[in-house]
Amino acid sequence: MKTLLLTGFEPFLKFPVNPTMQIVEELHGQVIGGYHIHSEVLPVDFKKSGDVLMGHIENIQPDAVISLGLAGGRSKMTPERIAINVSDGPVDNSGHAPVDEPIEENGADGYFSTLPVREMVNALQEEGLPAEISNTAGAYLCNHVMYRALYFAHEQRADMKAGFLHIPASHELAIQHGNIPSWSREDLQRGVVTCIEVLGKE
Repeated sequence: MKTLLLTGFEPFLKFPVNPTMQIVEELHGQVIGGYHIHSEVLPVDFKKSGDVLMGHIENIQPDAVISLGLAGGRSKMTPERIAINVSDGPVDNSGHAPVDEPIEENGADGYFSTLPVREMVNALQEEGLPAEISNTAGAYLCNHVMYRALYFAHEQRADMKAGFLHIPASHELAIQHGNIPSWSREDLQRGVVTCIEVLGKE
């Protein structure tokens, strides 16, 4: 059976709850779309997150990698189209705030997701879940780990699908945070499962 590495992030910045962490923990060990799901939670740390992800890829040797990230403020589930070769943003959980730092010195300016992002959006909408393709993963940790996975796949594992899925806040987070759009935990998980099922049809 094929293996899917599914990653989320720990809480960060002004978000005391990270629904991606909860979702990946709930889906760990399940079989979805012909993939056995192996879940891991990544640190919100520019100096560690990419290396931690690479360590998991080396240990698990997955057939595909989907990383989840919280997009607090977005109202739709958004598969990312592209990752760019730069880290730049607010402080991470270790207090580091990179400015215009390349992620891979010898990497391309950007790499397109190798996930079926259009098909994922179509399937989400058919499920009654708001979705659209996003053309920017920002330059924070979400873009960072997406780029690292795609760079590795491009250089060493052309057969490994990889990409990133941003999800809205959960109701739990919205109550604690304040005025941001939110989805139920059930719908967030259903959206992630739908995207994995689409990948399984490839």
